[in-house]
Amino acid sequence: MDGIDLIKRNVQEVVTEEELEALLNEKEHPTAYVGYEPSGKIHLGHVLTVNKLLDLQNAGFGITVLLADLHAYMNQKGTMEEVREVADYNKRCFIALGLDPEKTRFVYGTDFQLDPEYMLNVLRLTCSASLSRARRSMNEVGRKMDDPKVSQMVYPMMQAVDIAMLGVDVAVGGIDQRKIHMLAREGLPGLGYKAPLCIHIPILLGLDGTKMASSNDNYISVDDTEDSISRKLKKAFCPAGVAEDNPVLQLFRYHIFPRYEEVVIKRPEKYGGNLSFNDYWELESAFLDEALHPMDLKNCAVQYMNDILEPVRKVLQ
Repeated sequence: MDGIDLIKRNVQEVVTEEELEALLNEKEHPTAYVGYEPSGKIHLGHVLTVNKLLDLQNAGFGITVLLADLHAYMNQKGTMEEVREVADYNKRCFIALGLDPEKTRFVYGTDFQLDPEYMLNVLRLTCSASLSRARRSMNEVGRKMDDPKVSQMVYPMMQAVDIAMLGVDVAVGGIDQRKIHMLAREGLPGLGYKAPLCIHIPILLGLDGTKMASSNDNYISVDDTEDSISRKLKKAFCPAGVAEDNPVLQLFRYHIFPRYEEVVIKRPEKYGGNLSFNDYWELESAFLDEALHPMDLKNCAVQYMNDILEPVRKVLQ
């Protein structure tokens, strides 16, 4: 897979593709970042962006990971001490998932977000952005947005300035970050900084086929035990012959195939023996034709997801 295909693999949107092509022509080693708000467990939604960072790293990008402890504090996620502890936990998880600590720059928000130049840029950006724009930007990512705090209106301004002050070319995030990224693209040139190119990753469903939520226990955390992953996947929504909105197939497309060149479905000989696939679309086609039973698919997902997450469990022991 060549560089541009690797960059665009499993991406929902690039803003813009023309800018991406120009960047790759202009720079031998462009840079990209993701900001993670330290709050709660690391789950497969976070891993999806880590997978994209690995793709970008393999395509020659320099990678920065922002452990946004100050953002988490402002978004009502705990005391500064609590969110810093979670940020440290996040860093250990991301390294165990494959980000090379020698090649990845890890930055805490409090390392630079309290500097005078940074704060002045945030204040300058608040002068050009409306309150309604700030609120719309936070609706997808904010906590208790029916009664938001003033800090949560400043949050998107800070995220935009993060991109400028970290000096990166590309901002990566879930599609729920789009409004904040568009604010950055429109607002940063007025502060004398370039507009960032943006890469957006889809938001995946929970294992029950509904929105992923901790209250539903419908997601996989990176520290889940083998038994827990097996239990969750055995009861996962996976209708035979249906690919659309199938969370088990999503695991193969977004998490398993990006890490394995071949996937083997192990089956007894009386049920046709093992099946091997070299890409996701071959597997999906077999499932759509009902040549692959949902339980065989689930059992295979258990095996590969446990292999992927075992390094994280070892680090966290």
